[in-house]
Amino acid sequence: MTSARQLYQYIVKSIKVYPEKEAQAITFMLLEHYVRLRNIDVLVDRPIPENTAQPDWEGIIERLNNNEPVQHIIGTTEFCGLEFRVSSSVLIPRPETEELVRMVTRDYAEPDKNIEILDIGTGSGCIAIVLARFLPHVTVHAWDVSDEALEVARENARQLIADVQFAKQDMLNVTFPLAGNTQQFDCLVSNPPYVTYAEAEHMLPNVLRFEPHEALFVEDSDPLLFYKAIADFGKHHIKAGGKCYVEINEHFGLETKKVFDERGYKNVEILRDIHGKDRFVRAIWEG
Repeated sequence: MTSARQLYQYIVKSIKVYPEKEAQAITFMLLEHYVRLRNIDVLVDRPIPENTAQPDWEGIIERLNNNEPVQHIIGTTEFCGLEFRVSSSVLIPRPETEELVRMVTRDYAEPDKNIEILDIGTGSGCIAIVLARFLPHVTVHAWDVSDEALEVARENARQLIADVQFAKQDMLNVTFPLAGNTQQFDCLVSNPPYVTYAEAEHMLPNVLRFEPHEALFVEDSDPLLFYKAIADFGKHHIKAGGKCYVEINEHFGLETKKVFDERGYKNVEILRDIHGKDRFVRAIWEG
């Protein structure tokens, strides 16, 4: 292939496991990443210089047709305008989670002293790092139970020059270095596991086979397990007037709201995502 359009058409045609529109979007990502060709280059059919180094397109297409996510193949993804490293150890950040981040940044946009935010289950670090970058007046903490995820998150923080305090913690069994630690936060934010195993049969193979199940799934018998743990933790570690923001399973909006209502949180709201689905709960802890 000697031109951008020829290469684009070849890759799109070769991708068999995605609908055409998705194959086109994936191809644009590949062209931008590997040969710095943009959408406009394809449109005008820009010639590809003879000395341009190109990857093993056949191998990449084979991986795509084996349902491996394109983000894993190129090793990065974009989230809130920043480029994050991703791997099979962390979830690939979704557009809905960008909405969660925007809620927090809107509510804490005004500079204030000693604001402390905790991101629970940080994964790639995308939530914590964006908050640290967009809210420089805030101290951001981030927890995860996975050593592999924390390694990815720390590397992302280094690459993106974000000051985040990472720590290994299991939200279901929080342990502080010192007994009786009374660390308080102004804000908790989390995108915890919320997909039930019963829903797995409806999920795409690129998610089921290549993303960490411990970050995705929760037992059918207790789908609100992590929300209960977060709400219980917040009762003792959110400052009076502080807020809690969680991404939720669209099928359990009212049930998730009830978790926070029953534990004494105020102004508990279910908020919808860009697709009109129940996707977030925001609550205030008055202390």
